Amino acid sequence: MSRVETAARHHPPQLAVAGGAAPGALRRLSRDKLLVLLGLPGALALLGFHYLPLLGNVIAFQDYQPYLGVSGSPWAGLTNFAALLGDDPQFRTALVNTLILTVIQTVLVFPVPLGLALLLNSLAGERLKRLLQSVLYLPHFLSWVIVVAIFQQMLGNAGVLNTFLVQQDLPTAEIIGVPELFKALVTAQVIWKDAGWGTIIFLAALSRIDPQQYEAAAVDGAGAWQRLVHVTLPALRGLFILLLILRLGNSLSVGFEQIILQQGPVGLDASEVLDTWLYNNGVVGGSWGVSAAGGLLKGVVGIALVLGANKLAHLFGEQGVYRR
Repeated sequence: MSRVETAARHHPPQLAVAGGAAPGALRRLSRDKLLVLLGLPGALALLGFHYLPLLGNVIAFQDYQPYLGVSGSPWAGLTNFAALLGDDPQFRTALVNTLILTVIQTVLVFPVPLGLALLLNSLAGERLKRLLQSVLYLPHFLSWVIVVAIFQQMLGNAGVLNTFLVQQDLPTAEIIGVPELFKALVTAQVIWKDAGWGTIIFLAALSRIDPQQYEAAAVDGAGAWQRLVHVTLPALRGLFILLLILRLGNSLSVGFEQIILQQGPVGLDASEVLDTWLYNNGVVGGSWGVSAAGGLLKGVVGIALVLGANKLAHLFGEQGVYRR
């Protein structure tokens, strides 16, 4: 058998397409068909529940009436946006409360997973580390209905805390239902529920740091704090910036289900945020067009925040969400 025939036998020619190029995309799909099938349900759910509903934003430019539908409702142009940004005290209250909660949760809630990850990573015993991780992850899998009920049972007027204070002849503490403490209560609930789950990404990043860097720093005389500042935190800087950018994109969504479950006792002035305003004004109040305009405006602001923060990250030499 000649050398040419041997090469043809071991390396059969690929099917040609227009231009003589091999169908690379089809070849990759054939090679990774199992992964494609596994990801297909999630992709369909994302398409059906996130992307297709975007077409409904057209009602932001209509005087939408449910019984007329999208095709029968009259067009209103930018009237809904003018009404939204005009003299609407409820919308201003919701916007102010949303911005306050956004700042509080960005400053106080966002760094907590990093601190927990550093503490867990410093533990020497793997068994203790796994036990604490399981305990910290558990609240994430509870619904907000259960979380709110737990806090009410613990901090309510007849809850565990006040029962203990009464038994000790101490003055009781009013926490649940107090408008002035509502934002602090919401922040505490978010930390308790999701901070442990957020440590997963930071723990994965910490595991990728080369231990020789810590050993070299220790040989040079660096203490624990100096190793944290000069080795650990620089290694996590890119991930921290990436997560912060993604958090800014969702910053105007501060928890619809969590807040609407607790609006009754504290009132709308203390608890109304953009998400609950859209529901109360649109679904309950029937102002579909104005509420859709508010939701669309919130989405545009979120995109602008992501793009702006990503550009700022590029200026500081970080990759951000996507490259230049």
